[in-house]
Amino acid sequence: MVARRLADGALGSENDAFVLVEWTADVGRHWIAPLHVHHADDEAWYVLDGTLGFRLGGDEIEAPAGVAVLARRGTPHTFWNTGPVPARYLLVMTPRIAHLVEAIHQPGADVPALFAQHESEIL
Repeated sequence: MVARRLADGALGSENDAFVLVEWTADVGRHWIAPLHVHHADDEAWYVLDGTLGFRLGGDEIEAPAGVAVLARRGTPHTFWNTGPVPARYLLVMTPRIAHLVEAIHQPGADVPALFAQHESEIL
């Protein structure tokens, strides 16, 4: 059993079925992740504070605090902060997506190649 504050890091690892993190999105309508698709993995968000906007396939939605959003595998998606304050949210992802997120933030990362290596694609 593992119990920890999410502010201290992720809950879960490559040996688990999912990884849970708590993040904050700065103010501004700029995407947090480029429009992309995960071919083999689902991804979900739960908004704790503020409002996130999502593009899921051809739909755009706003998710205020208390709303959960699921991007099923194969669904093109991106998200951003739509509100005037930072948005705090939980992200539930597979270990493959968690590894991808970590890898693309390394200096000099070849982002398109990393997406492909993780069964994902930037659109």
